[in-house]
Amino acid sequence: MESTTATLNPQLTGQIVQNQIRTIGINPNYWYAVAWAKDVTADQQITPVKIWNQEIALYRDQTGQIQAVEDICPHKGVSLHKGSVKGDNIVCAYHGWEFSPAGECSNIPYYPTDQKLPRACLRTYPVRERYGLIFLFPGDQSRADSTPMLEIPQYDDPNYLMIPIGAEFESHYTICNENTMDVFHGHLHQNLQGWYDPILKQLQQTENSVCAEYQVSYSGIMTNFLGLNDSSGQTTQTITVDYVYPNYINTLKGSSFLYLMRLPIDPSHSRSFAMMFVKVRIPRWILDPIRTVLEPVIRERFFMRFLRQDIEMIESEYSHYKQDPERRYVEVNPAIIAVQRLMQRQHDRYISEQTKISSHHQPLQSQDRQAS
Repeated sequence: MESTTATLNPQLTGQIVQNQIRTIGINPNYWYAVAWAKDVTADQQITPVKIWNQEIALYRDQTGQIQAVEDICPHKGVSLHKGSVKGDNIVCAYHGWEFSPAGECSNIPYYPTDQKLPRACLRTYPVRERYGLIFLFPGDQSRADSTPMLEIPQYDDPNYLMIPIGAEFESHYTICNENTMDVFHGHLHQNLQGWYDPILKQLQQTENSVCAEYQVSYSGIMTNFLGLNDSSGQTTQTITVDYVYPNYINTLKGSSFLYLMRLPIDPSHSRSFAMMFVKVRIPRWILDPIRTVLEPVIRERFFMRFLRQDIEMIESEYSHYKQDPERRYVEVNPAIIAVQRLMQRQHDRYISEQTKISSHHQPLQSQDRQAS
């Protein structure tokens, strides 16, 4: 059933931030980007990743297919990513125990061949490779196939230049997500000729999303790069910031699209995988041969300069939260409040579902004791 869209009041007004938002977990019943595909190589190496305290080992089997298993050996509890890949199996470095992609123990080098192997199993995870990324489903595996993944229609469009952008943050993921929705922080980037005079024009929400439309002015380097400038070198455009849990899609007048995927690592660390698609005003016969050279230059000299300023502010905000978790702050952007409520709602939904599952599977003996 589709969620009902509600229009919210875009008027700026002061609201006290409830700091419990910095203590919530995630709803794991979604697909999360956890690694760039190029970083999970086919040379029998194992790549460790973490999503909300779950340690996971990624590797490629003999066919190059990505496999994802729990990064903790059920024998002695050591990290499996310290081991190796043998055929389709992952091998623990400590005692050489082997586990299949299905998580089953398939070999113990020193174990009698005529005896049945012990039931030592790894948890496995649904994993898919799309858009140059590895997506993983950390929640209820029975939901993976029916849960839609992020669609990026510009990925194979030759008319766009795609710039991959990655970042790591020493911060709770909620602060990172608020920063992405917060177009009012253009003041931070004024020395980079960023944007100015933002106005929140429209704000809508559903059960799983928050969509904000801002009117924003640009000048200088931004308008030139995006090809938006008029004869005066200035322009005013509408930027749409769409948070569809757990990812962002930002759109600027059809000239650029930003897809940002957040990886909540643990309560104090987050990571982002972003793809910026820009319509560069260069003929394709010129653009195509220089794409691989142009992308890193634009990323480092343009986008990373903005991102480093954001990282500094995000980490400063989280640092002060840790020093005094009880201190209250005031927010005036209703889009930020809506994002906070959405993240809280998703967390609460997952906790509620888990509580119902636990109650349903409560041991019969315990239920009988309660009934008596």
